[in-house]
Amino acid sequence: MYLSSSEAEALRVRTAQLEARAGVQVVAGVIGKADHYPELPWKAFALGAALAGIAVFVFDWLHPDWASAHAALVHVLAILGTGAADALIAIFIPAYARIFLNATHAAAEVRHYAESMFLRHRLFDTRGRNAILLLVSVFERRVEIVADSGLDGKVGEPQWRAVIATMTAHLAAGHASLALQHGLQRLEEILRENGIGVESDGANDLADRPIEERGVR
Repeated sequence: MYLSSSEAEALRVRTAQLEARAGVQVVAGVIGKADHYPELPWKAFALGAALAGIAVFVFDWLHPDWASAHAALVHVLAILGTGAADALIAIFIPAYARIFLNATHAAAEVRHYAESMFLRHRLFDTRGRNAILLLVSVFERRVEIVADSGLDGKVGEPQWRAVIATMTAHLAAGHASLALQHGLQRLEEILRENGIGVESDGANDLADRPIEERGVR
C-alpha cells in the first residue's frame, strides 16, 4: 500500500538488525490516515464561499450599474458553487485538505491510533515488555512512538522526540520508508546511549516486517 516490496524488505532487515544489537522488539508501522476529519471539507467550503462572497461584492462595487432580475440567484449560486467545489477538492486532494488540519487534533488522533495499534497487534505480548512501535501516518505527516513498560525510566520523552524529529523532515517530503529507516537508525543510537545495547538472546517475539494499514477512511 504505502511501501514497495523492496522497501518493506529493507525495513524488515533493518528492524531485525536493531533488535539483535539492542535486545528490544521493534515494529515499524505505516497508516494512511488516523481519523475521518469530517470538518476539513466544511472548512474548505467556508473558505471557498467566503472568497466567492468577497469576489461578488467587489464585482458589484466595480459595476454598480450591473443588475438583473436574477442577480441575487446568480450571487447565491456563485457563492455556494465555489464553496462546494472547494469542499470536493479537499475530499479528493489530501495535500489541500491538510491546509485545514488542526495540528493539535491531528497529534491526538495519531497518538490514539498508535496506542490502538499497539493493543490490537498485541505488541505488549513480549517476554521483556520491551516492544517499541514506530508509527508513521501518511495523511497527517506525523510520527508517533509507543513503548512498552519495560522501557520506562530507561528512555525519556525528549529522546523519543529526538527520534520523531529525525523522521519528520523525510515524512514531510512524502518519504515514509526513508523516514522509518532514519528513525530506526536514530532509535538504535539512543538505545545505545542509554545502555540498552546488550546482545539479545535470539528471541524474537514479534514479526519484523512492517505493519501497513489504510487507517480510518
